[in-house]
Amino acid sequence: MDWFLLTLLSAFAFASADAATKKFFADAGVWDTVVVRFVLSGMALLPWLALTYEAPTSWHFWPWLGTLIPLDIAAIYLYVRAITAAPFSHTLPYLAFTPVLTAASGWLLLGEAIPAHGLAGIVLVSLGAYLLNLDGATWRADKLAPFRFILREQGPRLMLGVAVIFSITATLGKGAMQYMPAPLFDPFYSAVLAAATALVVFARQRRVFTIVHRRPLGAALVSGAMAIMVLAHFIAIERVEVAYMIAVKRTSMLFGLVYGALLFGETQLGRNLAAGVIMVGGVILLTAWQ
Repeated sequence: MDWFLLTLLSAFAFASADAATKKFFADAGVWDTVVVRFVLSGMALLPWLALTYEAPTSWHFWPWLGTLIPLDIAAIYLYVRAITAAPFSHTLPYLAFTPVLTAASGWLLLGEAIPAHGLAGIVLVSLGAYLLNLDGATWRADKLAPFRFILREQGPRLMLGVAVIFSITATLGKGAMQYMPAPLFDPFYSAVLAAATALVVFARQRRVFTIVHRRPLGAALVSGAMAIMVLAHFIAIERVEVAYMIAVKRTSMLFGLVYGALLFGETQLGRNLAAGVIMVGGVILLTAWQ
């Protein structure tokens, strides 16, 4: 199977995990849901890690790792809150702002120039977000209403928070991978992040896996989909440049929008898909620049 099909499989599995999470765990505690999505799938990677682990080339690796972990745990928490509390069309597409924020921070902090196609990508992502929240009657009275919706509603705000964190961790991850190549770093980091998350959950509520016993079918579907996503991701990333794989994987938002319509009765699928395609196009342009 080539990298493109593997990446589509990874994207579909990720969207399936989102759908199963919302279906089975929307009324569960956020930390219990975090365990099902991230701790169980991370534990499934331990055999892979045992076969592939190599020590980092420098001690400088560990400060990068130590900075990444708390940020990613915060992002995981916000992500789960967002997808369980709000419609997919109000949450998933806003992850497309991650490369926008990465480009903006590089320009503001590092003076990195953004070429024409990078600017075009930013425009497309912003246009897609605008179209997602476009309501004809409201728009005629207030042209900025779609953007006000993003700031007013909890779902978009939470996912934009995730995008902000991911824009930071994307840079930190590059720093860590100076000392461990991506095919080795990804399974290692996923397992370490799962262990750290389990410790946080245990410290907060003195139980970690109770939710698995209460809802075994949901736990199996969510963690199984996440495990498929991670494995397909790891295999694909060994066969192509990381930027190409990540750009294609953003199609997970389109699968998620379809799930939202089919399983949860979310309306205006045509408009949402059109906006999502525009945002994916913007991500591809931005990723090609980065």
